[in-house]
Amino acid sequence: MILQTAVLSILLCSVQSFTLQASFEKSDESSGNTIEEDDFSVSALIEKANANLGKNPGDPLVMFGDIAVPTDLGNAVPCTSDKDKNCKWPKASDGKVYVPYRISNQYSPKRKRTIIRGLESFSRSTCIRFIPFKRQKDFLDIRSDEGCYSYLGRQGGKQTVSLDISGCIYRNTIQHELLHALGFEHEQSRSDRDEHIKIIWENIEDGEEDQFEKVKTRNLGTPYDYNSVMQYESDYFSKNGKPTMIPIPDPNVPIGKATKMSPNDILRVNRLYRCNQAASQPDVEPVQRNQFL
Repeated sequence: MILQTAVLSILLCSVQSFTLQASFEKSDESSGNTIEEDDFSVSALIEKANANLGKNPGDPLVMFGDIAVPTDLGNAVPCTSDKDKNCKWPKASDGKVYVPYRISNQYSPKRKRTIIRGLESFSRSTCIRFIPFKRQKDFLDIRSDEGCYSYLGRQGGKQTVSLDISGCIYRNTIQHELLHALGFEHEQSRSDRDEHIKIIWENIEDGEEDQFEKVKTRNLGTPYDYNSVMQYESDYFSKNGKPTMIPIPDPNVPIGKATKMSPNDILRVNRLYRCNQAASQPDVEPVQRNQFL
């Protein structure tokens, strides 16, 4: 009887240990991060991950929350016209745009798979093809630096895309930073944004007003998109919990809630890079708010 009780106790402990381990692995596979389940907007993720960005020696100069700026501004070429070809990744003779990438060994296999799925999501609806690095001159160096950030457009040579292990490994955040690397600005920075959102300057954190500057953008004949993965939430950089951005004319329209690229995001990629045709099944199906790749 004593032996049976001991064996049963061992079995129960083993089952409990296995259940806890399985639960942990499931949690790690679903996100790989430690953030509240109801706070998966791009702006919330990036603002949290970038809280300390710029405070340490060696951190890049970052504008608009997550766009890294080259130290030599003379080489920073915006994607504002067809003449600014250096900002775009070149198109091959087959009509596709191949962008080499290298993923750091800092990531666990599960997180690395999530990043790769983010890279591959572009091939389902655009002519962009992210391909593994094989000694190409220009490539994306995807690594876990301080926070989430990317340079704007092709910079030449090794180009960092930072996806911090602790808060950036989500579909919308990965796609957001990759769109920066392809040459796209934030939605709220669009040259026509004042027709679609009102900036509430008095609610913005002191010293962060430049985060809301407009830039000269190519809007590529597409409408302002509140559901773009490049649009931040209404309380982005708020100092008092009140909105810093309000949609107009309807202030109740949700903004900045995208879990992945919108149809307009995809259309802009195809127009900027003059893709011959999109894939037959674009990645635009409805998903739950906290669904990952």
